[in-house]
Amino acid sequence: MKAAAIDRTGGPEVITLHTLPVPKPAADEVLIAVHTAGVASWDVYLRTHPQAIKHSAFPLVLGTDGAGTVAAVGEKVKRFKVGDQVYSYSWDNPHGGFYAEYVAVPAERVGHVPQGLTLQQAGAVATTGLTAIQGIDDALRLKAGDTLIIHGASGGVGSLALQFAKLRGVKVLATASGEDGLTFVKGLGADAVVDGRKGNILAAARAVAPAGVDAVLAFAGGDSLERCVEALRAGGRIAYPYGVKPDPRPRDDTAAVIRYNAVPGPQEFERLNRAIEAAKLRVPIEAEFPLAQADKAQERVEAGHILGKIVLRIR
Repeated sequence: MKAAAIDRTGGPEVITLHTLPVPKPAADEVLIAVHTAGVASWDVYLRTHPQAIKHSAFPLVLGTDGAGTVAAVGEKVKRFKVGDQVYSYSWDNPHGGFYAEYVAVPAERVGHVPQGLTLQQAGAVATTGLTAIQGIDDALRLKAGDTLIIHGASGGVGSLALQFAKLRGVKVLATASGEDGLTFVKGLGADAVVDGRKGNILAAARAVAPAGVDAVLAFAGGDSLERCVEALRAGGRIAYPYGVKPDPRPRDDTAAVIRYNAVPGPQEFERLNRAIEAAKLRVPIEAEFPLAQADKAQERVEAGHILGKIVLRIR
């Protein structure tokens, strides 16, 4: 099979096209013929820090999520059959990543593609969708009427979290950068928007919630995140996935700070699917690259200011 892999650490140029054996699924695994793979900052991190995962031997196939069609199932797998359309998030996957024509994945890290999504869209949302819904529901436990700042609302995770927050009845102030970013998050349903780099975040937050917002969900860091934190009410909550730097530090000792990682699993994918279908989720994809240009896809990720998601088209 063709796969985009690395033989050493370095810049995007170390990602090259390899011919590798098709992985054989174990008894509890699913072999997926990959249609689309997601490309994100965590893939860039693994290119430069492969030691962060256990299964890091070279050649290392990159990619932590994607979607495709089931090509084979292990003898213990009951939830899937050959021909099913599926999507998956598998950090530190035992058989290499999703930048490949085939990937073997533990079945518990696989979900059926929800109604209304194409394989291209599903390939973009496994990691980002789980991160988004788990931030809204599990980390922050938001409910109808709560007020929320989503910091970094125009990216791959933030653009989905915004839609899930609105599905839950939350009032959202979205930060983004540039007029294009602000227009983008308005179009996704934000109640109010502010430029995270140049705008007055505190003033925008006070207009939404004069006593302070209930929560902040952060997908970007920096000084602007600190301004978001200043807008919290007493006893508010801040949640952010691993990788956001620096860690937010509220001035109010009563604020709860929750750092989390997306967790895949059968129930997690079922809940995500329900939310995707109920929200009639829009999956913004800024650019699609062929597998042979995985290096260019990661260059685009590193350049920043992405409205939505970058993906690889495998087949």
